[in-house]
Amino acid sequence: MSGGAPIEAIYGLTADGHLAALVGDFAYLAVPDAEGLRIESAWRPNRPIAEWTRADFYGSAGIVPTEAGFRAHVEEYVQHCREQRAIGRTREPANGVWTPWDWSQGAEVYAEGVVFHSTASHGGFKLDDAHNAVMPPALRVDSGWYEEDCEWVKVAFGFPELFTAYERRIAEKTLRNTFPECWEAVHGRALASGESFENDRRLFEEAHAQDWIVVSASRSRSSPGFVKCVAALGGKRGRRPYRGFLVPKDEYCSGPHGFVIDEARHETWKLSTAPDA
Repeated sequence: MSGGAPIEAIYGLTADGHLAALVGDFAYLAVPDAEGLRIESAWRPNRPIAEWTRADFYGSAGIVPTEAGFRAHVEEYVQHCREQRAIGRTREPANGVWTPWDWSQGAEVYAEGVVFHSTASHGGFKLDDAHNAVMPPALRVDSGWYEEDCEWVKVAFGFPELFTAYERRIAEKTLRNTFPECWEAVHGRALASGESFENDRRLFEEAHAQDWIVVSASRSRSSPGFVKCVAALGGKRGRRPYRGFLVPKDEYCSGPHGFVIDEARHETWKLSTAPDA
């Protein structure tokens, strides 16, 4: 957002008749989907909303059930931009700093000693020694470098005042799903089932370490109505031997962590080849 111009969302209908919104340089589109409205995004369409088409959009921001959900998504971004402006981050050009990912091609200063570096391929935060020392021990990376895909959320937890409400919400979700043990240490309680993808995956693997879990599946041509499955103990693809099972098509659903074979019910078939490890 440039200068001090008010940050607002502009809504309208595209040439395709879809609801769309523009916030600064970011454009959003609501496309009807079986589950509601799919939010698509683009950068600087450079034409009035009435001239936009779906071909102008290439990003995806999830699915919402209704138009109200779309507007809420857009307004959350508006508030995010306003908070960013109020926080007052500054940008610096390339300054010869070497990062774990390459030479820094530019930096965004969140505060003195809390700097986000961008490189040609990746990026992340660098905390100086003083800031890294006061990070919660469960979140601290000894080097002071926190990569941009996941570890940035640790910085957001350590210094929440430097981040917007939207960023803090994403950080909470990412820490819970990606670093469940860190989340539990910070919050002082154990995660319940369904609260964390990674934690649920760990619990699933512990509970089914000695069960046969499908690692490859395809529709059976020789047995109509069945799915031809290849399974490994604990779902470990590199753990031989593999076994073949037939599962009724209406029953088979891989789920978030894998499908568990019931040896008492699921018929076996002779496996001649193994899936790629």
